[in-house]
Amino acid sequence: MNSNEKVRTPRLREPLTDTQTLLFISIGIFLVMYIGAILLLGGGFTKPQMFFDLLNDNAALIIIACALTVVMIGAGINISVGGVIGLTVMACAIFLNKTQVESTGLAICMTLLLALGIGLAFGIWQGLLVAYLDIQPFIVTLAGMFLARGLTTILSVNPVKATHEGFLAFAKLKVKISWLGYVAQNGNLIPAKIEIGAIVAVATVIVMFLILRYTRFGRSIYAIGGNRQSALMLGINVRRSVFWSYVISGLLSGLAGFVFLMHKPAGNANVAMRGEMDAIAASIIGGTLLTGGVGNVIGSFFGAMILATIQKIIALSPLNASWWQDMASGAMLAFFIVLQSVVLMRKNAAFKKKVQQTEDGPKNNNTEVKEGTS
Repeated sequence: MNSNEKVRTPRLREPLTDTQTLLFISIGIFLVMYIGAILLLGGGFTKPQMFFDLLNDNAALIIIACALTVVMIGAGINISVGGVIGLTVMACAIFLNKTQVESTGLAICMTLLLALGIGLAFGIWQGLLVAYLDIQPFIVTLAGMFLARGLTTILSVNPVKATHEGFLAFAKLKVKISWLGYVAQNGNLIPAKIEIGAIVAVATVIVMFLILRYTRFGRSIYAIGGNRQSALMLGINVRRSVFWSYVISGLLSGLAGFVFLMHKPAGNANVAMRGEMDAIAASIIGGTLLTGGVGNVIGSFFGAMILATIQKIIALSPLNASWWQDMASGAMLAFFIVLQSVVLMRKNAAFKKKVQQTEDGPKNNNTEVKEGTS
């Protein structure tokens, strides 16, 4: 062998990241589940409108799943999102009933600002306590949940239905997609319909994906969740990043309350009573780890859709009692937690083995070269 020739090191192909691996698993399971529902149940699942109905009914859940994903990637938690939704819906419903604003556009804008303001207020004070006073996020957001529920009851013990005609007309608006419709038995074309709130939810997922993927804030949150001390050594302002993650989570909670009000224009003390638990479940099923550093809002979207599909399948089956839905959702959550652990352990072990083989390869080649020249 010519002494000038260099021993080529095998090129190590990097595997999928943990976030990408868990995202593909979530998407794959959703597709298998939905296609299985089409084959086994048929009926409404064969029509695109069923998918849009899942979006319409769970738009608020998708948004707060994004809110949970942001803080969970940074190794935090926020269990006040359901309470903030309940408070937002009640406050906005009362505002719409008492406002003297007749302009539909102005009333909608003022209601949206009220909803975002409530969410922003909760996000700011929770972020300050968690980021700058180092109080455990579970305790802080638990207090926020109790505060929001208490304020909701103070506003009104009885249910309050929004009666503003302009807002109700806006809430009933739906985007029609004729080419995804179906022909009824009488020969009429029934177009597929998607609500404004569902469009807002999808737009939220896209915006949050871009923020987490391509901005400095997003990279900082992933670094903080992966290893807080390493993030500090890299010069990342950990406190500021954590603070903004809770601010964004609060804003999204307020937006989710506004979307919920558009879908069901009535507030009461039980609105989104278990919304925080459903949002955490959707985030985990979507591939977000409670330990931080791994997650994706697109996965959280599919996690919410998986939960919604489970509920719809059980509702259309003979086992349509509510407790069967809870049991199925719990079983799916446990399955995903175990699956995530197994997949990540196997993937990391395989990558370490491949790295070891790659490092040993050049050493063996150099030994053979020396033996040949001697």
